[in-house]
Amino acid sequence: MSQRSLFALCLMSFFLADVRDGLGPFLGIFLTERHWRPDEIGLVMTCGGIAGLLATLPAGIAADATRHKKMIVLLGCLVITVATLLLWYSNQTWTAMVSQIVAGIAAAFIGPTVAGITLGLTGQRGFNHQMGRNEAFNHGGNTIAALLAGFSAWYWGMGAVFILMTVMAVFAAFATLAIRGNEIDNDVARGYEQHEERQPALSLSMLMRKPALMTAGVTLLLFHLANAALLPMLSMRVASAGGQATVSPGLYAAATVVISQLVMIPVALWVSKRVETHGYRLFIMVALVILPLRAVIAAGFAGPIFVIPVQVLDGIAAGILGVAVPGYIVSLMRGTGHVNAGQSVIMLMQGAGAALSPAMTGMIAARYSYSTAFAVLGAIALAALILWWRTGSSPATRLA
Repeated sequence: MSQRSLFALCLMSFFLADVRDGLGPFLGIFLTERHWRPDEIGLVMTCGGIAGLLATLPAGIAADATRHKKMIVLLGCLVITVATLLLWYSNQTWTAMVSQIVAGIAAAFIGPTVAGITLGLTGQRGFNHQMGRNEAFNHGGNTIAALLAGFSAWYWGMGAVFILMTVMAVFAAFATLAIRGNEIDNDVARGYEQHEERQPALSLSMLMRKPALMTAGVTLLLFHLANAALLPMLSMRVASAGGQATVSPGLYAAATVVISQLVMIPVALWVSKRVETHGYRLFIMVALVILPLRAVIAAGFAGPIFVIPVQVLDGIAAGILGVAVPGYIVSLMRGTGHVNAGQSVIMLMQGAGAALSPAMTGMIAARYSYSTAFAVLGAIALAALILWWRTGSSPATRLA
């Protein structure tokens, strides 16, 4: 592969950062300012998450099978952008539902396809290093986008966030086109290595019965059930204060993103150089330990200043998982011909947790309090940690 394609892949990851998640934490603020209740916002987010969830496994199968991976990314950028602009045009309930459902489905296809392109360009030997670079550029994109979005929302209003996302989508498309398609080895991209004897591809039902894959999936389901709503709820807690808030909700949301993203960049690069030496399971364990600490701080301290330790910890955990989880699955699924389907099984279960998280947390916050909601998230995060730790000594779940 050429350095041009690898650098274009990094740039694609940079610009996709603001495209894949749509409005991200700004969605809660956008709807809160239009007098939506926390449970209503959580329901809309959950509908989008469920739609993406249902599309995840087909997306992984498509990433394994297709020889037109760049086209999937390009179409995903277009669909997400149009769906998000629809929400700007009208924020009626049905419009918001349609927007989030369509965007969720399109985003589901981007994740495994980018992983497939990366593996197809680098092979397994260079995958972890390149994924570290991808993650660093992705977090850098999130940081720049959040800074621009926060300033734009403060100076011009929330509408500027929609324009920014559209511009990022255009640049993501240009970066995708700059990757040389003939350098993507589509056999390597699905888990076959060159000069190795190929085993018959496992059926998808057999993949679902792999103990290590299912343990990782359930653990990450619990992790994202606890994690997905934490950042939006932090922003919504500030927005719900209205005139009593000591900081602009838009700037607060931007700060929460920027703090964590700046931490993720060095963490992702550091982990990519050491994960093969120390092992994937150890790094994933460290990330799981961090989430209950975040939830405890969020539950116990409502002051805006406490967003700093909460999001620093988030940056460490996300930086680790962004490199360790894809690498773990590539190693686990090597030679099966279903690497991207395996990645999608994990994304499916992560998505299940992430999809349920906003609705669950929104209902708890509306019925009780934000502090109670954060405490529940912490308990779920602790369950994920215990599961991963208890299964670590089992030969069926240990990665060789």
